[in-house]
Amino acid sequence: MTSPLVLLHGLTFDRRQWEPLRREMAAVDADRVILAPDLPGHGTAPARASYRLEEVAEVLHSQITAAALPEPPTVVGHSLSGVIATVYAARYPTRAVVNLDQPLLPGPFGALVRAAEPELRGPGWRKVWERLVAGMGIEALEGEARRLAEASEPRPELLLGYWDELLHGTDEQLRADRERDLRRIGERGIGYRWVTAAEPLASYVDWLTAMLPATAVTVWPGSHLPHLERPRELARLLSTQ
Repeated sequence: MTSPLVLLHGLTFDRRQWEPLRREMAAVDADRVILAPDLPGHGTAPARASYRLEEVAEVLHSQITAAALPEPPTVVGHSLSGVIATVYAARYPTRAVVNLDQPLLPGPFGALVRAAEPELRGPGWRKVWERLVAGMGIEALEGEARRLAEASEPRPELLLGYWDELLHGTDEQLRADRERDLRRIGERGIGYRWVTAAEPLASYVDWLTAMLPATAVTVWPGSHLPHLERPRELARLLSTQ
């Protein structure tokens, strides 16, 4: 029996992002149980005073528990939710993690966000988000995929809240946190797949597989939104999880 799927959208989006994938899943795995919640502060989910990732994972666990899934889920996280899915799996019953295009170490992105913090806290915050969106490859998408990719609702409190640990933690602290999470995942025999839109740096893959040797890496060249660009391929991949 395949595990239920929990689909976690990226920062500033909502559960509508998964509509194309859900249709494709219905075609290849019609009986699959699927839960696609809005992240705290997104869509219809209430706002919170804090969006620290462990707290978000705790909120998600309460939703997953309330859904009474028949067994531990495969948690699919896009972008920032790739980290959230990893944090979740390290703490709560999980069958597998599928991380869609999200490195677990801050790297250049962390430096960019930290440098932009004054803008994020001022009237120019939207320009920071627009610069990031410009690098997602949305222009290559068409039709429904393009519409959903553009259905983003950024707010400064979401950006600052979900990036709080990135803004205020050091690279060394964040690396230690993710290494702890990956060790826990490995100790519990949870599967882990990283889907990346660009050929990854060998040094990062070496680090990831040293922490979690069973990690599977899938390279799908294209945009930062593989669930919108390649929903059929992703459905086929998930049907094996």
